[in-house]
Amino acid sequence: MQEILKHYSVTIETPVAWGEMDAFQHVNNIVYFRYFESVRIAYLEKIGYLEFMEKTGRGPILSATKSKFKIPLAYPDKVTICGKVSSIELDRFVMDYCVVSQKHQKIAAEGEGLIVSYDYRGAKKVPIPKEIRQRILDLEGL
Repeated sequence: MQEILKHYSVTIETPVAWGEMDAFQHVNNIVYFRYFESVRIAYLEKIGYLEFMEKTGRGPILSATKSKFKIPLAYPDKVTICGKVSSIELDRFVMDYCVVSQKHQKIAAEGEGLIVSYDYRGAKKVPIPKEIRQRILDLEGL
């Protein structure tokens, strides 16, 4: 599992909850998007983007997301959720996600999100602020 985790800059852990399972006795697909959201927020907090947004009104907004499910998860289990930025452009970046089952020691799902820099006061996309861009580049070693 360490081999998988070393490729990601932010990781968090959470137990699989009984209530996350659906009628098919595995974790419902929508839960994976919540996992992705949790690691995305942890990442944004780590680089100070949410604090920057509070001060300036400029912050991230999720434009698109997708997932590929590899193995089903079920209670009881604990997952490690990983995130990293894999590419960055003028006004957007792509975040890669991975959900790893600690019980099975395998990747349960992989996904990605397209995050756009957005001016919430002006209601329009804007370039990623220079200091935020640099924090991403520093964290990712790009």
